[in-house]
Amino acid sequence: MKFKYFFLSLVFIGIWSCDKKDLNFELVQVAVPELMTKVDFRNSVTITVPKEIEETGKIYAYKNYIFVSDVNKGVHVIDNSNPKFPKAIKFIKIPGNEDISVKDDFLYADSATDLVVFDISDVNSIVLVERLKDVFNIYDYNIPIEAQAVDYGKADLQNNIIVGWTVTTERRKKIDNRFIDVAIQDGALNTSTAESVTGQGGSLARFQIVDNYLYTVGNYQMTIFNIQNLSAPILENTQNAGWNIETMFHAEDYLYLGSTNGMYIYDIANPSSPEYVSEFTHWEGCDPVVVDGDYAYLTLRGGNDCGQLESVLEVIDISDKTTPKLASRYELENPYGLGVKGNMLFVCDGTSGLKLFDKEEPLQVKLTKIYDNIQSKDVIPLENSLLMIGGDDLYQYEYVEGGVDLISSYSLR
Repeated sequence: MKFKYFFLSLVFIGIWSCDKKDLNFELVQVAVPELMTKVDFRNSVTITVPKEIEETGKIYAYKNYIFVSDVNKGVHVIDNSNPKFPKAIKFIKIPGNEDISVKDDFLYADSATDLVVFDISDVNSIVLVERLKDVFNIYDYNIPIEAQAVDYGKADLQNNIIVGWTVTTERRKKIDNRFIDVAIQDGALNTSTAESVTGQGGSLARFQIVDNYLYTVGNYQMTIFNIQNLSAPILENTQNAGWNIETMFHAEDYLYLGSTNGMYIYDIANPSSPEYVSEFTHWEGCDPVVVDGDYAYLTLRGGNDCGQLESVLEVIDISDKTTPKLASRYELENPYGLGVKGNMLFVCDGTSGLKLFDKEEPLQVKLTKIYDNIQSKDVIPLENSLLMIGGDDLYQYEYVEGGVDLISSYSLR
């Protein structure tokens, strides 16, 4: 009888021990990188016929062309000679691409760790003319949103590029304050007479061309290239830029960097070495910024992976660049990009459509019109028309009194 009770006690202790042990473990969604050798990666750049877009990224306008990025895949080239009937004509396959800028028929694009340059003077015969290798730290690894942890294992990122992810469920010991480990291994970064024409990007851009310099920003670094010789850019400087940088906007002699926790201002009087001036700090949120005169306008998107709960439009007084101050704030639904044209402020409010604000009095910005039943992500206010992208559609509008009228909508699929 005593043996029976002793045996039951052992069973109980065993079960209790297992339960206690299980409490120290949890099921975790782990992302493992899929790799491609840098040699194969760099040889995969091609120019092809038009194709359907897979994931719509950013927009860029240059002369009679519109460029639409296909996230991490490349750039779609659209002939916009007739805005009523835009036509896709080429696809530039650039793996690992997110941003572009164009000056005088030379297109600059990121390709993961590299900067690539294309001659687009003949859009029917686009040519890759230069590649600067290992000039960037990759700032967006496109880690699957469902991933709770990342396992780089023994990934050799000196000789390979991350081109995708596999997500598996693993039983792992609990770690306090565990979060995705996105730290990357060391070594990813090594350090005419005709009128000049530079293209224009939207507010979500990370590339800006100013005179003979191309400025690019990653998560925490600014990389500056001298492009006086357009076909042969020179890496001139790499410097710290802040933290969680998402966007960059140029106005007069300053660069305005939008981050998840604020706006940084840099003076580019010395173009090869931008000088930090000040920063405006807010709660954490996704944050593009545009500037007009003495005021900066930025949107903060709450929810999802953006940190905060609220979504707002903020007006920042930057008349004194050393001490930017919050001037006013307005509630929004789900904002992304924005743009300025005259007294009109265009705000892309996601699934809530395109919203127009009168900013004649910057301290009392007034909502004047909403174009709903469309999805909006970013805008480019050109001289004679407004470009907007949202979902898988490209929209073009003409300016009219008090608003805009649709010229055309073009499906990218």
